[in-house]
Amino acid sequence: MSEIEILPRRFDAPESQALIRAALADLGARYGGSGDETPVDADEFVPPAGAFLIAYLDGRPVGCGGWRSHGEDDDEAELKRMYTAPDARGRGVARSVLAAIERSARDAGRKRIVLECGDKQPEAIAMYTSSGYERIPNFGYYKDAPGCLSFGRTL
Repeated sequence: MSEIEILPRRFDAPESQALIRAALADLGARYGGSGDETPVDADEFVPPAGAFLIAYLDGRPVGCGGWRSHGEDDDEAELKRMYTAPDARGRGVARSVLAAIERSARDAGRKRIVLECGDKQPEAIAMYTSSGYERIPNFGYYKDAPGCLSFGRTL
């Protein structure tokens, strides 16, 4: 079995952007349009206000995810751009990235992490709920959109 290596990268780095484009294409196939219209700025993922991580299997980038500051008091982080390439799914990549994101946010002083997800992502919903995330009131760009589901977890 291959070992998963997770490393910090800039959100706007070429490897990051390739994975993000794949993530948005996946979301676009599920929901239509560009996949996600949420405003995102690469600078939001620069420590200590955020982080972006890439997962590698055998030296190949296969997954990503990050967090950015959320809310007024810097106690919360928002999970963004979680993705695992189809050929790497079922190998623990997403759970490894999620755990690394949570560690990073906790190490930066965040006490809670929140996320938006859509109802056409049953795999993601199952992973988040089995990882201790609970439904919270919808927030963010899609808070009033049909099918929007928001989750949160204390770190």
